[in-house]
Amino acid sequence: MTDTVLLERRGAAAIVTLNRPAKLNALDGELMGDLDLVTREVAEDAAVRAVMLRGAGRAFMAGGDVAFFHAHLDTLGPRFEEMGQGFHASVKRLRTMPKPVLACVHGAVAGGGLSVMLACDLAIASRDAQFSLAYANIGTSPDGGSSFTLPRIVGMRKALELAFLGDRLDADTACSLGLVNWVVDPEELDSRAAAILERLAAGPTFAYGRTKALFNETWERPMAEQLDAELASFGSCIPTHDFAEGTGAFVQKRAPVFKGD
Repeated sequence: MTDTVLLERRGAAAIVTLNRPAKLNALDGELMGDLDLVTREVAEDAAVRAVMLRGAGRAFMAGGDVAFFHAHLDTLGPRFEEMGQGFHASVKRLRTMPKPVLACVHGAVAGGGLSVMLACDLAIASRDAQFSLAYANIGTSPDGGSSFTLPRIVGMRKALELAFLGDRLDADTACSLGLVNWVVDPEELDSRAAAILERLAAGPTFAYGRTKALFNETWERPMAEQLDAELASFGSCIPTHDFAEGTGAFVQKRAPVFKGD
């Protein structure tokens, strides 16, 4: 168990909690390293069929620990390269692990926090959430994959606007731009997120993984190659228990019971 990133297993679901509440879960070297360890653990655990990422305390993640960065200006350059590698490994893992990842966000979702949220497959936000790319506000460019994910969600011009100006967005605006899927009142956030996570954990995990891979890879392929990839992916699902169960349940007019393989 790590100190700054907590892991709870709930049936077939894993709940990953960023745990620097006194610092609004801002990224420092320890949190970056712990996030790398915990995301690797849930990605490699076949018993985990869905993951939720959330923040302890008053925020999801307020970005990098700016006070830490400023206090170590003389040595930060070489250290950040090493710290950033672990952070980016976590982001890549969230984006590519063959199981769905839900971000459950509230309060500040800024800088690296927004980057981490965008790396997740789905996001539910409390109505009190505030979103900002924020990097330009401290004189740096984005990290955490947001230069990859954000233009693909909102388009290039809007992404550059958010990157250059660093303005805050409220939850409803974030939802209208496609940054989050659902916005709920603060008192409903935990229950709604738990219901979505439970549904994902009970779904056809192998098919989810293939779907996720297809969507991630679609930007690099022409349509003809994507069609070939879809055929291959569909074919890989046919021998699974879940395909037999899903088709059988459809024919028998009942709800399917998936095992995730």
